[in-house]
Amino acid sequence: MSGPLLLLLVLVTLLVGLVAGKAWERYRLEGGQLVDRRRLRNSPHYLQGLNCLVSRQLDLAVDEFSRAATINENALDIQITLGNLYREKGQVGRAIQIHQLLLQRPGLSRAEQVAILLCLGLDYKQGGFVDRAVEAFGEVIKLDADNVPALVNLEKLHEDQQQWDEAARTRRQIAELSPADEQARHQTVLAYLENELGRQAMERQDYAEAVSRFRHVIELNPAIVPAYLHLGDVDALQGRLAEATATWERVVSVAPARAYLAFDRLARAYSAQGQPERFAGLCERLIAEHPTDWRARLALARHRRAAGRPAEALDLLMQAISVNPHAISVHQTAWGVMGDLGFEPSLVQRYVDGCRQAVFYQDPHVCVRCHYRSTELLWQCPHCHEWDPFIEERLTPARDESELAAPHAGT
Repeated sequence: MSGPLLLLLVLVTLLVGLVAGKAWERYRLEGGQLVDRRRLRNSPHYLQGLNCLVSRQLDLAVDEFSRAATINENALDIQITLGNLYREKGQVGRAIQIHQLLLQRPGLSRAEQVAILLCLGLDYKQGGFVDRAVEAFGEVIKLDADNVPALVNLEKLHEDQQQWDEAARTRRQIAELSPADEQARHQTVLAYLENELGRQAMERQDYAEAVSRFRHVIELNPAIVPAYLHLGDVDALQGRLAEATATWERVVSVAPARAYLAFDRLARAYSAQGQPERFAGLCERLIAEHPTDWRARLALARHRRAAGRPAEALDLLMQAISVNPHAISVHQTAWGVMGDLGFEPSLVQRYVDGCRQAVFYQDPHVCVRCHYRSTELLWQCPHCHEWDPFIEERLTPARDESELAAPHAGT
């Protein structure tokens, strides 16, 4: 065969392949019939269903996709979407039924099996069928080892069951599949999972393993506050109070905004060591370095009150109120201190004047991802399961630092 003829044959072959590919993109043999998939997607019901889905009108979306599915019951993507909509509406049983039936279809490609199994796993997860969900996501990973959505859902299921080892192993798989700019976040999650393993070791009274775990957490991410708290707790349980104190004090330098989490521990430790005024010095240093730290003022006020110095305590509490008028714990302490001072009218009026912006609420911590609210700082959101997502929300800005009076320096 001559060169030009061979070249012409190659070009014709490529052209035929291209035409066949385009035809496959548009048409597919389903149930013995050639189906125009583009026509299905261009149906008014399909397009209207998408519009309803975007506007979160789930009931209308279900109606439209159901009508679109009647054009051809073998339209796999429409059936998958319909099942997902039922799950979103809370009709998990209906969603499971649809996805199970789809999985029984003959001739499914690997990609289609993966898509249906992933949806089925989500159905089981929402319905609380944990074992079935784990099995479904496991099947997805067998078919597609790099399927990140399945791995992420599997990790969350392990976390819900407090299977921290399995969760950490799954997170490492996710990290291997993620780009470089996401590695720091994966490292942080792994550190929190390691911290939970340390807590489990503490509960078993395996203090050697607990110490090893908590130190590893700090190596992974020095900003993980609970690791310092628990590591100090282990030292305290074993009678190493000086070491425990030093570990808790590291929280103050590592994460000043969360130093308050170590306050009670440090106050007890200083008192046990016969140095209660060390706690006052720590609070004063925090206030000087971070003038808007209302919790340090509250802690120091309580310390002053216990030492029989209510007037100084009230000054500190009024400063704390000017920084954060919404913290109900400050107001409760202030009323106790005013009681100690006999509810002297001028002091009560000073308090009332300082509280004009106060709006009390019990759950100031809010998850930045899903907006779940909590009365206390949580390391993992119980709603979206994200790690370290909480911030403290304030309804009004803190007073300018220049407006804050310096606390009494006397000890």
